Amino acid sequence: MAFWNKKQDDFETMNEIIQRQPGISQAQLAHQLEVERSTVARRLPSMEEAGYLYYEDDNGGLWPFNKKS
Repeated sequence: MAFWNKKQDDFETMNEIIQRQPGISQAQLAHQLEVERSTVARRLPSMEEAGYLYYEDDNGGLWPFNKKS
């Protein structure tokens, strides 16, 4: 079982916030999730492996791509 399968609920919550608030920073996302910014930074690569795709703009904002099917 891939590591990200264990974190699916956390990933869904993060994804919902990013979808509702495109351009949100990692710091703002961490604040809303009540976790450390490092936790968000650590989860993002695993989320990509799970099919959640985002890009980061020049100001550090996270923007969603469509989820892989």
